[in-house]
Amino acid sequence: QVHLVESGGGLVQPGGSLRLSCKASGSIFSIHAMGWYRQTPGKQRELVADSGSSTIYADSVKGRFTISRDDTKNTAYLQMNNLKPEDTGVYYCNVRGIQHNGRYTDYDSWGQGTQVTVSS
Repeated sequence: QVHLVESGGGLVQPGGSLRLSCKASGSIFSIHAMGWYRQTPGKQRELVADSGSSTIYADSVKGRFTISRDDTKNTAYLQMNNLKPEDTGVYYCNVRGIQHNGRYTDYDSWGQGTQVTVSS
């Protein structure tokens, strides 16, 4: 199995910055894509940013958020600048690829989520 651990969430004032981290571990053979999603009460989980064969961002975060990866550490980052109250939510990391634990299989793993609150 592939396990994800997220960190870096917290409370920040509007205009502030946070950096989220997501480290993947377990029976990883390869990572095809790493992404970040967020969810607020009463709403569906939505894509924030994804880094795979191409990098995509939600329109609402373009120019403010940057996703990056360190494949040597199986870690993804989300640098969030100029945060707004509407960025508040639980941020989830998602990693997709191939695992090997006796045989090769696809995986699509999610982290436990980290809370980001933007408020004055």
